[in-house]
Amino acid sequence: MTVLYKADPVRGAIWAERFAQLAPDTPFRVWPDIGDPAAVRYLIAWQPDDLAITLPNLEVVFSVGAGVDQLDLARIPAHLPVVRMIEPGIVEGMVEYVTEAVLAIHRDLFDYALQQQARVWKPMPLRPAAARRVGVLGLGMLGTAVPERLRLFGFACAGWSRSPRAIPGVECFAGEGALDAFLARTDVLICLLPLTDATRGLLDRRIFAMLPRGASLVHVGRGPQLVTADLLDALNRGQIHSAVIDVTDPEPLPADHPLWGQPRVRITPHIASATRADTAVDVVLENLRRHRAGEPMIGEIDRARGY
Repeated sequence: MTVLYKADPVRGAIWAERFAQLAPDTPFRVWPDIGDPAAVRYLIAWQPDDLAITLPNLEVVFSVGAGVDQLDLARIPAHLPVVRMIEPGIVEGMVEYVTEAVLAIHRDLFDYALQQQARVWKPMPLRPAAARRVGVLGLGMLGTAVPERLRLFGFACAGWSRSPRAIPGVECFAGEGALDAFLARTDVLICLLPLTDATRGLLDRRIFAMLPRGASLVHVGRGPQLVTADLLDALNRGQIHSAVIDVTDPEPLPADHPLWGQPRVRITPHIASATRADTAVDVVLENLRRHRAGEPMIGEIDRARGY
């Protein structure tokens, strides 16, 4: 029962070494060295292309990322379970990135950077974290971990999700009817939603208008969720004070894209978080055990919802 890995080959070598240590009896191959196609039962991939169709005895497709929007589910047979990556390394990386972004906004580092360029020495009033209201769009694995960490700094944290959630110390909003109230109380908006038909283009003029004037954005969901022209307009009008953007549409961002020239926008190349091979292999091995035992797998998606 071979496990086939099709993603970054450098990371693939780490996966292979880890599998050899922890599961020496499980054949592990890195694409394009697939061996006997009929022996492959499990595929771990970023984009499987046609492998999900051409491997005759495939039983499960694992995404190497926390999302599955990069997968064309129409090219993966309906009987195959699709499992997204839920592992500690992804969570730790995202929590670090978002915490730094929120603190940079909170401590006025965008303004101080502009002052430094102008060689201006001008202290700004220090605002306590408890007076800064943070709101997280999406309360999945990552969206739950982020406010839990930010609460330790004293930030007033809230979260919004499509279905009701309960997180200690976090004000939770649910459903379309609660979105406006959530936005109205949010000074720093963090997007951690998966990319679906419902979230494509969500971060638009209407969303920005519902935020308090001078609010900021931390976008770590997916690039197509952001309507860039609406963000640029909101920045120019002062409705949005600053933005930290890790995901764009397209990626890479073209050199002539107007976001590059915005002094109150910080852009990073989709590096907020990444799957860590050592912890990811542990999760995959547990899911292999669960699948063989007929138990639910961690991270198995609902195709109808897209996540």
